[in-house]
Amino acid sequence: MRHPAGVLVLTMIVMIIATYSSAQDHPSLTALPNSVYIGADGKFESAPDTALIQFNISAQEDTSQAAYQHASKDVDEVRQVLRANGIEPKAANIGSLSVQPMFDWKNPKHKVIGYRVSAEVSLKLKDFAKVGPVTQQLADANLSETQNLNYTLENIDEAKNKAVEDAYRRARNSAETIARASGRTLGELSYASVDTFENQRMPVPRMARAMAAVPNAAPPPTEEFTPQTVTVTAHVNTLFILQ
Repeated sequence: MRHPAGVLVLTMIVMIIATYSSAQDHPSLTALPNSVYIGADGKFESAPDTALIQFNISAQEDTSQAAYQHASKDVDEVRQVLRANGIEPKAANIGSLSVQPMFDWKNPKHKVIGYRVSAEVSLKLKDFAKVGPVTQQLADANLSETQNLNYTLENIDEAKNKAVEDAYRRARNSAETIARASGRTLGELSYASVDTFENQRMPVPRMARAMAAVPNAAPPPTEEFTPQTVTVTAHVNTLFILQ
C-alpha cells in the first residue's frame, strides 16, 4: 500500500525531531564496556545577600532647561533621602538619562509643547533594614512614578558549586546502587558534564505615586517579611567505570 507523500514527509520530520531531542537530553558518548552512565539533579538554596531597588525620575516642563532643573531638584531630594539613611549617594547608579520633546499630536504641525527628562536609577543595599525606610521615603517625597525591589545573590558562584556538589553526590549514590545490585564495585569517574541554572527573582509589586505621604502611615510593605531565597539548580551527567 502506497502512503501519500505528505505522510512520508511528516514521518521524517518526527524522526528528526525525536533524534534531536534525544541528543539534547544526553551528550554523545561512545558506549564503554563495564561502565554506568548516570544523570542527576541537585540544588542549593541561599538567602539573598543584596537588595536591588530600581526607580525612575521624570520631569516635564515647557523648555528643556526647565525640565533639567526640575529633574536636578528631584535628584537632589533623592540624595537627601539616601544620606538620611546613612547611604552615600555614589552608591546609586544611573542606568539611563533621556531628553524627549513632547509634541501636540492633535496639531497638524505636531508642535513641540514641552520637554521630558527621564532617568533610571538603581541602588544596591546589603543592609536589608534600610530597604523599608528608603522605599517609603522615596514614595513619600513623590519623586518616582515606580519602584521595583528585587532580592539577589551576588556571590552566585559559591552557590553554583554547592548545587553541583549536590547533583554529583546524587549521581554517585545512584551509580553505587547499580554497582551493588549487579555484584560489581564502582570505580573511578570517567566523564562528567555540568549545567547550572538560577531561579528567576520575584519582584516585589511596584509602588506608584499613589503611595504619597499620609498621616500615621503604616509600616513599609516589606516590614517583618523574609526575603525570598535564591535557588540554584544543577544537572550532572556522569560516567563511572564498573569493576
